[in-house]
Amino acid sequence: MAKITDLYANKGSRPLIAVDFSPPRSGDPAFAEAARTLDADLVCVAYSPGRSVRMDSVAAAATINRDAGNRHAGKDVIFNLSPRDMNKLALQMHLLGAQALGLENVLVLKGDEFSEKDLARLQSVDDYQPTELVAAIKEMNQGVDFKGLKLAAPTDFCVGATADFSKGIESEARLAVRKTVAGADFLVTQSVYDPAHVAEFARQYQAAAGHPIGIPVLYGVQVLVQGGLVFGNVPESMRDDLEGGRPGPEIAVELLHSLMDAGCDAFYVIPPILKGGARDYEAAQKTLAALRG
Repeated sequence: MAKITDLYANKGSRPLIAVDFSPPRSGDPAFAEAARTLDADLVCVAYSPGRSVRMDSVAAAATINRDAGNRHAGKDVIFNLSPRDMNKLALQMHLLGAQALGLENVLVLKGDEFSEKDLARLQSVDDYQPTELVAAIKEMNQGVDFKGLKLAAPTDFCVGATADFSKGIESEARLAVRKTVAGADFLVTQSVYDPAHVAEFARQYQAAAGHPIGIPVLYGVQVLVQGGLVFGNVPESMRDDLEGGRPGPEIAVELLHSLMDAGCDAFYVIPPILKGGARDYEAAQKTLAALRG
């Protein structure tokens, strides 16, 4: 298991790539083989995608990470964690379990909002805001829990936070500054479709922080597919290309190269999400193979 900060520091001229992966709607560990075959540096395990009952992200990440004696060895992983469903006590117990399983990279996110139908069956907890949870995990790394009591041993997590340009680049840059001040070691963005937005985010971050971004940023690139779910504001030209029959992996690789030309050197590749929540990992692998090749 390797921390993102170490992988980034030692990546050489190749971009660092994480790929998004949904845990299964079962406890069957066989799912992990598909994750291990993806040609990425890390597998980023989603947290309850679609607000559905799925394998816990910690358990799924640990399963992918371990070498189960299969054809493909275990991979480095990130597990996503949201404060939506657990209180402070449960979250910190959960993190100690992740530490025991050898996991080191955690990405803190808000989590999808519950619908009115959801709220008729359950409720949000949100004891922490994401920035507060980042700070709390860094305190655990110093050996202190949320009550201010000493842990028997400190944790050692590399903590990530998110940014979503579709919510406004200036406001997201200011929020990213607060997250890095809280202790975030890396950032992961939602889908980016324009290299100019990367430059604007860097400019707004520096204006708010008084210095450039000093931690790795993994820029999100979604592999599009006709009829699939879309994150962010997809340019009309990309929609036209897709509807005209151009393959989604080809569009994604072109965007990845344009982002690399703009100075980006780390990416979060999002496989297509089909109706019903199925993922097209074959399309993601075509994208990764083309980029690597």
